[in-house]
Amino acid sequence: METKQVPIMITLIAGFVTCIIGFMTQMETKQFVKIWIIVLISFYILGCIAKIVLDKNFKEETEEATEEAAENEESEELKMEEGMADAEDAVDSGDLEDSAEKEEIE
Repeated sequence: METKQVPIMITLIAGFVTCIIGFMTQMETKQFVKIWIIVLISFYILGCIAKIVLDKNFKEETEEATEEAAENEESEELKMEEGMADAEDAVDSGDLEDSAEKEEIE
């Protein structure tokens, strides 16, 4: 998962909400700017923490998924090898030729 933009998005949303609240309450510009900067910095830090948590969780899930995929590939390869061995045995024993002759007769 792409988590690079998580802190930025959280910061922008918090800044937008702060702007709306500041305009609705008709805050003074100096007070608004101070509050806005504090909100942006604090929510950027919270976004970085959220990004770290997401990265750790998705890293574990990704590792599990790659292990499962590797196991599935190995089992599919074994099945294919067994299927090829069965087909070779059938050809060697003449089973396929007999079935082809039966189909021609019918």
